[in-house]
Amino acid sequence: MSSVESSSLEIHLDPVRDNYAVMGNPIAHSKSPFIHTSFAEQTNQSISYQAIHVPEGQFASAVQQFRELGGKGLNITVPYKQDAYRLCNSLTIRAQAAMAVNTLWFGDDGQISGDNTDGVGLLRDLLNNCIQVQGSKILIIGAGGAVRGILGPLFEQQPESILIANRTVNKAVDLASSIQANNISACGIDTLENKGNFDVIINGTSSGLKGELPPLPSSIISKDSCCYDMVYGDTETVFNQWCKGHGASKALDGLGMLVEQAAESFYIWRGVKPTSQQVINILRNDLKLN
Repeated sequence: MSSVESSSLEIHLDPVRDNYAVMGNPIAHSKSPFIHTSFAEQTNQSISYQAIHVPEGQFASAVQQFRELGGKGLNITVPYKQDAYRLCNSLTIRAQAAMAVNTLWFGDDGQISGDNTDGVGLLRDLLNNCIQVQGSKILIIGAGGAVRGILGPLFEQQPESILIANRTVNKAVDLASSIQANNISACGIDTLENKGNFDVIINGTSSGLKGELPPLPSSIISKDSCCYDMVYGDTETVFNQWCKGHGASKALDGLGMLVEQAAESFYIWRGVKPTSQQVINILRNDLKLN
């Protein structure tokens, strides 16, 4: 196997197959190698896919090494999506809107191209689970990078309105104003009590990873509300437990989004569309077993 070493970072690539990887920190928990290997088997693609832990301060050099060794493309996860955005020579419209990149590919001329597939991943999972976006009143909790990646694709589905609620109101206002539209607005989480209920409620915060819940009023939920937590775990998230406990008709986690955004990346790289449901089912069963 060929390799390049820089400081504590060493990258090895398969000399026979096309090489792809996910880069992040931490990365040991990543499901991406299993997902993309499954997609490759399903579509008869000869690829190698690995997870690469990138120490702080070494992201740009890691991407350069991977490309110089002949790597074809990368997925990028926290905390490097904005770093990836800044590395790109060309960006898709949705990557420009998100100002963050989770999918890279390399041209023969050395150019780095970037896309953000998080939004399309979320939308596919919502639609696969019969959650109506068009014409809906949508509440998004949080205003960080995860929300930035989904806002544009959600808006394109023509919802009745999108409200972004965040502890720090200015961040929500800035994000809402990035898409100049009358039906996108922002508020503080502490003012949600007066906003009524919503058709679709999306938790875009990472609080669920810590077993925590944003301070939400139960008034945002009705019996017809569909709730979605962008994180997932081996048990139901605290947010989804709370939503069901207050009468939501449906509550989903982000596992389907993870697989669907990966499917879009795979299509960008290989030009073939894998199917996702079997992979989602396997991962779901593994989580239950663990």
